[in-house]
Amino acid sequence: MHTITTRDGTEIFYKDWGMGRPVVFSHGWPLNSDAWDDQLNFLASNGFRAVAHDRRGHGRSSQPWNGNDMDTYADDLAEVIEALDLHEAVLVGHSTGGGEATRYIGRHGTARVSKTVLVGAVPPLMLKTAANPGGTPIDAFDEIRAGLSADRSQFYKDLSAPFYGANRPGSTVSQGVRDAFWLMSMQVGFKAAYDCVKQFSESDFNDDLKKIDVPTLIIQGDDDQIVPIDDSGRLSAKIVKDAELKVYPGAPHGLFQTHKEEFNADLLAFVKR
Repeated sequence: MHTITTRDGTEIFYKDWGMGRPVVFSHGWPLNSDAWDDQLNFLASNGFRAVAHDRRGHGRSSQPWNGNDMDTYADDLAEVIEALDLHEAVLVGHSTGGGEATRYIGRHGTARVSKTVLVGAVPPLMLKTAANPGGTPIDAFDEIRAGLSADRSQFYKDLSAPFYGANRPGSTVSQGVRDAFWLMSMQVGFKAAYDCVKQFSESDFNDDLKKIDVPTLIIQGDDDQIVPIDDSGRLSAKIVKDAELKVYPGAPHGLFQTHKEEFNADLLAFVKR
């Protein structure tokens, strides 16, 4: 397997497909890099080098007790980028991965980055606070933690419905896609899955977003039931200088799968610019 070992001894699994300008993908919670396989194959087949890693505690990466925090996720991403000596990379992050990519820029800058793509991403802040009144109340995230503790397998099966909009009239998402979601989710170590809830819900990315100084495409569905667009994509687009916001009408959180052809075409057009 392709792995790198981080400074704290954690093994991070990664995929490295194709040749050309690098496009580096960060996956959402509670998945792994397999979630991006369609995009990795598509870009590698179109002359790009597609790279994606399993976040620590997820998939084929090791499961350390410590380090399940956004700063360390960003530093792990930096170590992958540095180990592969990637330059002019396009960072693509979905959901929690969008937070990871944003925090990477906040901590490491854009010396190795040429563009960013945030897809249904958690920045600037998911949690409802006095300064973020449109956010999601803490009770919703407490319910996620309770669901993980009570029966994580059933919780993940249920979560796949709003993730892909399978609970909406006229949904065409297949049972296979939902089963794949469950399979990836069950590969996350319990501690990593539990700790990550706090990271994607309570991390404040406002300062990180302000440090993004490269062309940025923000893509989100306006029927995202996991990360509501009004308190995420629309706000991030106002903070990031010259960001482009592309809204997919009726699309769910997992639009990279449900709207794959449209998303792949938009992604390819952006990285080619």
